[in-house]
Parts: sequence; structure tokens; C-alpha cells
Amino acid sequence: PRCASCGAAELDDVKLKDCSARKLVKYCGVKCQREHRPKHKQECKNRAAELRDELLFKQPDGSHLGDCPICCLPLPIGTNISMMGCCCTFICHGCSFANEKREQEGNLEHKCPFCRHPQPKSRGEAERISFISKRVEANDPGALYLMGNHYCKRGDHKRAF
Repeated sequence: PRCASCGAAELDDVKLKDCSARKLVKYCGVKCQREHRPKHKQECKNRAAELRDELLFKQPDGSHLGDCPICCLPLPIGTNISMMGCCCTFICHGCSFANEKREQEGNLEHKCPFCRHPQPKSRGEAERISFISKRVEANDPGALYLMGNHYCKRGDHKRAF
């Protein structure tokens, strides 16, 4: 490494110090840093803006829920996801909405957007539980979670676990 102002190399007796703002360049002393400041100022500001933008607009790698199996985007954390009762697959609301819109425009039967299994006409509790029970038998973690919640809400804590 060399001093950005005078070009002096870092030796045993001369330790170069980083630029105080972004640590982009090194200086052998305060005098060189002051002399080089007008040339370095704009570059330093630009780099600071780049770093700020990287931090501000960086998207998370994913969520603990994984990705939507249809659009492959990370599933949002919160309530903007749907769990399909037939296959116990989590999908984002965007894919669910797009499927509903496609079905309405084409006068199609309502089916699961992931497995294309026909959805029940009524949302009866017994019918819903029978769908989930099939997935519980296949050891689906999402179905096990739903079934545990179902029993817990009914007060049957022994069966919930």
C-alpha cells in the first residue's frame, strides 16, 4: 500500500492510516490527508452513497418459510401467504390471486394453484380436517402444525401434541 497523496510506501517505520470516512485510501500523515482531501472528497461521497444504497435496498436472502413454489420468490413474513389445505403448501398471495383471477376469467373450477386438486365447495370443518388428516399421515410438517392448532383451539391439548 502507498500513500494516496505523496506515494510513500508503507514500511516498518511508516504506518499508513486509512481515510477516516470510507477507508478507501491510505495516508502517511495528516498533512498528506489534507492535501489530498479535495481530490478524494467526491470519490468518498460517491462510495458512501453506494454503501448507503446497498444497505437500504438489500433484499433478504429469504424467510424461514422458504420460497413460494410457484413464483420462487421468498414467502413474506406475516399474513400475506396462504396454506393450501389439500397439499399443505404455502404460497404467496400474489400467486393465489393470479390463480383466482385466471379461474374467474375462464369460468374454471376452483383448484389448488400448486397441486391442481379441486377445492371443496364448502369450507366445512370436517371436510377441512379430512384433507389435513391425509397430509398428517404423510408426515407433512405444515399439516402437523395445522392439526395441532386445531386440537389446541378445541382445548384438546393432549391430542395437540
